[in-house]
Amino acid sequence: MTAIRDSLARYVAVRRALGAKFYEPALALGHFVDLLEHEGAEFITTDLALRWATTPVLVERATWGRRLSQVRGFAKWMNAIDSRNEIPPAGLLSARRRRNPPHIYTEQEITLLMTHAARLRSRTGLRALAYTTLIGLLAATGLRPGEALSLDRCDVDLVNGILSVRESKFGKSRFVPVEESTREALERYAQSRDQLCPLRVSEAFLVGERGIRLNASAVRNMFVRMSRAVGLRPATKDGRAGYGPRLQDF
Repeated sequence: MTAIRDSLARYVAVRRALGAKFYEPALALGHFVDLLEHEGAEFITTDLALRWATTPVLVERATWGRRLSQVRGFAKWMNAIDSRNEIPPAGLLSARRRRNPPHIYTEQEITLLMTHAARLRSRTGLRALAYTTLIGLLAATGLRPGEALSLDRCDVDLVNGILSVRESKFGKSRFVPVEESTREALERYAQSRDQLCPLRVSEAFLVGERGIRLNASAVRNMFVRMSRAVGLRPATKDGRAGYGPRLQDF
């Protein structure tokens, strides 16, 4: 383990000791340290921080700003240890996002998305099955995308039609009853999932091709492509996501 990676481990431990979950930033900063090690850099530099922050292409500028902000926090920690670590100036990349007005989906739009999802190709067929179920679940229950993706098998009571949503927004848990038609759809999904993927490799309720939990970032990117395909989101010249209906609008 390099000195900077060891420092990252201590930084993450301190942030979590202070009460932050810090899962996504810890993963992101691990990738940033990968770049530093690849470049043979012993210290954080603004140039390398900017290069790493702006690596993703199909994202909004706010994503770049958020990534750079994550590096700035770590850089402040490192600078306190050794002043040769540069702290990227605030405001280099704006993390402020243009507010997207909420979209109220019509029944026709939901049907279009679910029909397109059912046609998604994959080796096992799990992709179409999972995305169709995810969209239907969000539309029927109003769950946040992250809550739906975080559901484990034990959280979905297919007998009584009750979902256990654990540690949702603000760290609270709750029970969400579903209508009989939704319960039946979830039961059909579970049966088909277990037929297509008989070897259980994850406790996740919604799984992708490899039988593991769907990745939130991959789901967002797939939804952008799907919403473009059915005409709900215009294409952009630079290939970025642009603006349009979002998963959290269900």
